[in-house]
Amino acid sequence: MLHFPRWKTALIWLVVLVAIVLAFPNVLSKKEVAALPSWVPHTQMTLGLDLQGGSYILLQVDRQDVIKDRTTAVVEDVRRILRDKNIGYTGLGGKNGDIHVAIRDDSKVDAAKQALQDVTNPTNAGMFSSGGSVREVAMSQPQPDTLHLSLTSDGIDYRVRNAVTQSLEVVRRRIDALGTTEPVIQRQGSNRILVQVPGLGNPQRLKNLLNQTAKLTFRMVDTSMPVQQAMQGTPPAGTSVLPSQDDPNQHYLVEKRVLVSGEDLTDAQPGFDQRSNEPIVTFRFDTQGAQSFGRATQQNVGKPFAIVLDNKVISAPVIREPILGGSGQISGNFTPQSANDLAILLRAGALPATLNVVQERTVGPGLGADSIAAGETAAVIGAIAVVAFMLIAYGFLGVLANVALLANLIMIIALLSVLGATLTLPGIAGIVLTMGMAVDSNVLIYERIREERRNGRSLIQAVDTGFSRALATILDANITTLIAAVILFYLGSGPIRGFAVTLAIGIVTSVFTAYTLTRWLVSQWIRRRRPKEMPKARISGLADGAKIPFMGFRRITFAISIVLALATFTGLVTVNMNYGIDFTGGTLVEVQAKDGSAEIGDIRSRLSGLDVGSVQVQRFGSPEEALIRVQAETGSDAAQQRVINEIRGEFSSDYTIRRVESVGPTVSDELATAGTIAVGVALLAILVYIWFRFEWQFALGAIIATIHDVVLTIGMFIITGIEFDLSSIAAVLTIVGYSLNDTVVVYDRVRENLRRYKKMPLTDLLNFSINETLSRTVLTALTTLIALLALFIFGGEVIRSFTFAMIFGVVVGTYSSIFIAAPVLISFKLRGLSEKPGEKFDGESRVEKAPAKGSV
Repeated sequence: MLHFPRWKTALIWLVVLVAIVLAFPNVLSKKEVAALPSWVPHTQMTLGLDLQGGSYILLQVDRQDVIKDRTTAVVEDVRRILRDKNIGYTGLGGKNGDIHVAIRDDSKVDAAKQALQDVTNPTNAGMFSSGGSVREVAMSQPQPDTLHLSLTSDGIDYRVRNAVTQSLEVVRRRIDALGTTEPVIQRQGSNRILVQVPGLGNPQRLKNLLNQTAKLTFRMVDTSMPVQQAMQGTPPAGTSVLPSQDDPNQHYLVEKRVLVSGEDLTDAQPGFDQRSNEPIVTFRFDTQGAQSFGRATQQNVGKPFAIVLDNKVISAPVIREPILGGSGQISGNFTPQSANDLAILLRAGALPATLNVVQERTVGPGLGADSIAAGETAAVIGAIAVVAFMLIAYGFLGVLANVALLANLIMIIALLSVLGATLTLPGIAGIVLTMGMAVDSNVLIYERIREERRNGRSLIQAVDTGFSRALATILDANITTLIAAVILFYLGSGPIRGFAVTLAIGIVTSVFTAYTLTRWLVSQWIRRRRPKEMPKARISGLADGAKIPFMGFRRITFAISIVLALATFTGLVTVNMNYGIDFTGGTLVEVQAKDGSAEIGDIRSRLSGLDVGSVQVQRFGSPEEALIRVQAETGSDAAQQRVINEIRGEFSSDYTIRRVESVGPTVSDELATAGTIAVGVALLAILVYIWFRFEWQFALGAIIATIHDVVLTIGMFIITGIEFDLSSIAAVLTIVGYSLNDTVVVYDRVRENLRRYKKMPLTDLLNFSINETLSRTVLTALTTLIALLALFIFGGEVIRSFTFAMIFGVVVGTYSSIFIAAPVLISFKLRGLSEKPGEKFDGESRVEKAPAKGSV
C-alpha cells in the first residue's frame, strides 16, 4: 500500500498540477485573463446572481390567455367556413374554450358539420407530441340545430408548449437587445421559461420588456359616435373602446379590423423628431405591409388612426396624406429609454401569449460585492483555523493533511471552472463546510494508524494497515453524504443547486486527496526519515484508552430524545414553523438607507399606506438595513408583481433596494412539495445503500438516528423562530449526510469488532467500538464546527440562519451517532450475537492475527 511506482507518483502530481493551472485564472481579473496566451486556460468560475448581482425571473405562459386566443381563432374559423359554404347561422360566440353556433336551416346542419370537420381534424404536432398529432377541437350536437365545439385539454397543452417554444426566441431577442452579458434563457418544464441576467442594474426594466406581449396593430378610429357615449352604452358593431397608454382616463373608439399588424414590420429604431426634438420610434414595413398601409392611408386621408400596443393606444394621429413609402414614426409621451424599449419590443416581435412572473430573485450589485467579501473572509478565516487545529492535533502529520487540504480546495475551484458550475453564496458555504469535512478522511486514517500502533504493530505496519482499513470507512461515510448532495441537486433549484454541486465536488476531491495524496506524502516521510514513532500531538490522543460506558446512559438519552421529539410534534401542531416565502409565497425586500439609519417605524408607516396586505419589517444586519416581508397576495401571481412595484416606487428615493425575492402561490406550493420529497427520497436512498453495505439492523438503526436528527432540527427551527426556507432544506439534507457519515464510522467499527470478538457481549462491544472511534468523532466535529463558526460569524447575514442550522446539526449528529444509532442496535437481534449479561469478555476470543512485517 505504501509503495508507489514512478508512474503513479507522476500521475498524482500531474492531477494536482492540472488543477493548479485550471484554477489559476480565478485569481486574475477578467482583463488580465483576456491578456493571457491562447494556450493558457481562460475559464473562470461563474458567479451566481447572489454574488455579482442580477435578476432571476421565472416566467409562465398564461394558460387562460392561450385559451382565450385559441377560442377567438376557432370562432373566426367557424365564421369564415360557414360564410364560404353559404350556410346561415346565428348566435355564434365562444368563451373559455367553448364555442356555440346555431344553424338557421335544419336541413343544412349535416352540411355544417361536414364543413367544420376541418376545424376538428387532428393537428400535426411534430416534436410537441409523442403521438405525432393532436386533436385540438371536439365537436358535439347538444340540440338538433346547435353545434358545440370545445377545446381539448391535449390541444391546449400543445398550444402552451408551442407558445413556450416561440416565446424563447422572442425573449432571447429582447434580452440580447439590452446589451447584457451571458444571460441564461432556458425552458423549464412544459410551460415556463427561466431567465437569469447577471449584473443587471435595472431589473424592473427587464420585467417590463418581458411582461408585454407587444402585439402591435394599426386600426382606424371610429368617429361615428363620441367615445363617452360608446362607453356608457353599446359601441357600434366591430368596434371596441381602448384606453390610452399614457393616460388611463383617456379612451378611443377603435375598429376591431386590423389594417396592418406588427408581423409586417421589418425594423424599428428609436430616434428624435427633427421638429420638436421629442423621442420617437421609427418603423419600416415589409413589401406586403407597405402596400396594405399605403392603401389604408390613401382611403382615409383626414381621418385619425390608432397605433395599438397590447390593447392600449400609443397614439392616434390624423392621416394628413397617404404614406406610401412603407415607413413612418410613432410619437407619444416617450422618454429616450421608453422609446428604445418600444423599439426593442417591436424588433423582437410579439409573444404568442402573456408571460407571467411567478418567481423573482433580484440582487443588487452592492449586496453581491458584500457577499463576495463576506464569503472570502469566512473562507480564509475558516481555512486558517482548520489548518491551525490540524497542526496542533497531529503535529507533522497535520502539515501533510493541510497540504492535502490545499490541494483539495484547488481541485474544487478547478472543477467548478471546467464544469461551468455556478458559484453561489451557499456554494461558498459548501466550500467552507468541505474544508471542515475534508479533514475527516485524514482524521480517520491518522486515528486508525495510531490505534494500530497501540495494538503493537510496527510503525510501517500501522501506517499500511491504517490506510487500507480506513478506505472502506471513508467510502461508506462519504457516499452517504454524496447521495444527499445528488438528490439536493436534482430536486433543488437556484442557489441550492450550487451548494449541492460544490458539496458533491468537495466530497469526491477530499476522498482523492486524503487517500491518494496524503498516502504518498506519508510514504515519502517514512522513506526519507525512517521514523520509529508517530509525531507527537497535543489533542489527538485525548480519548486514547477511554472506557466510557455509553450504553449505560441509553435509557436516559432515549428518554431525552423522545421528550424532545414529542415537544417538536407538539410545536408543529400548536406553534408551527416560521415558513419563508419559498413555501408560503410572498415578497421579501432588503433595503439599505442611503443616508443614516433605516427607520423601522417610518418604513411600517409608509407601507401601511400602500395597501399591499400583511407586512413585517425588521432590522437586518447593520443599522442601515431593513427587511420587508409581505404576505402572499391572494389571487394571481400578477398581484405579487404589483407589490414589488409599489414598494420600489415608495422607497427608491430614500433607500437602495439590495435584494428582492418574490414567490407566487403557484411556485410556493411546488417548492414545498419538492422539499418534502427531497428529504424523503434522500432517506430512502441512504437506507437502501446502508442496507446493501451492512445488515438490515444497521440500516434501520441509521435511519432511526437520522430521523431523530431531522426531528430535533425541526424543533430547533420552531423554538428559535428562524425562517424555514429552501436553504433550510439544504441544511437538513446536509445534516442528514453528516450525521450518517458519523454513524457509518461507528457502525463500520461495530461490524469489524463483531468479526473480531466472538464472545463479547453486545453492550460491551458497542461501548468498546464507540470508545475506539471517539477521538475521530470529536476531532471531526471540532474541525467542522470551526469552519462553520467562521462562516456564521463572518459569512454575512444572508446565510447566517443556514449556518446556524448546520452548527446545530453537527452537534445533534455527533450526539445521535453515539447515543442513538449505536444503542438501538441492542433492540435488534444481530446475526450470531446475543447479549448475555453474565458473560465476560475473553481476550483469547480475538480472532484476528497480526500480519507479517510490512516494508516500504
